[in-house]
Amino acid sequence: MSLPPAVILAGGLSTRMGGGNKGLRLLAGETLISRVLGRLRPQCSAVAVNANGDPDQFEDYDVPVISDGFAGFPGPLAGVLAGMEWAAALGADAVVSVSVDTPFLPLDLVHRLCEARGRSGLAVAASADETGELRDHPTCGLWPVAIAGDLRAALESGLHRTGQFAAAYNPGRAVFDSNPFDPFMNLNTPQDLAEAARYL
Repeated sequence: MSLPPAVILAGGLSTRMGGGNKGLRLLAGETLISRVLGRLRPQCSAVAVNANGDPDQFEDYDVPVISDGFAGFPGPLAGVLAGMEWAAALGADAVVSVSVDTPFLPLDLVHRLCEARGRSGLAVAASADETGELRDHPTCGLWPVAIAGDLRAALESGLHRTGQFAAAYNPGRAVFDSNPFDPFMNLNTPQDLAEAARYL
């Protein structure tokens, strides 16, 4: 099976990080987007960034920049839709999504998502703690482009919860260990950045 393309979701307002472009925040001297690209590029056929505002912010990273098709920063689902439409234009049947603030993504994420896809073709990443309890991370998922119309209709109806949309398709789950820390850890605040630097 050919490798799917991927979209990095970087279209939010980053209010808890103090505003601005979260992907350009530094973690131990390297931007978050650079760290995510370094882990994702070897796993995918192509990578785009979903971002709103000036696309030249990402000119150093040699990636296409695709914006939300909806006004008002409706959240990551709008970025997933933009990624689906970009992937469909490439002739792909699915697209992987990840968040720009997850710099510890597993190096086998895409392979595991493709293996885990459910009957609908959709799969989400999940992490398991020491008790075996699962936590879904639906912004890290594999999305069939065939449901782009459904997603557009859901967004137009006011649905913004990524997990809620994914759950309607009974997704498969690619489960990863959380020891010594969750590989899908989101860095939302300056304190999160400081904690992540300690893990490095």
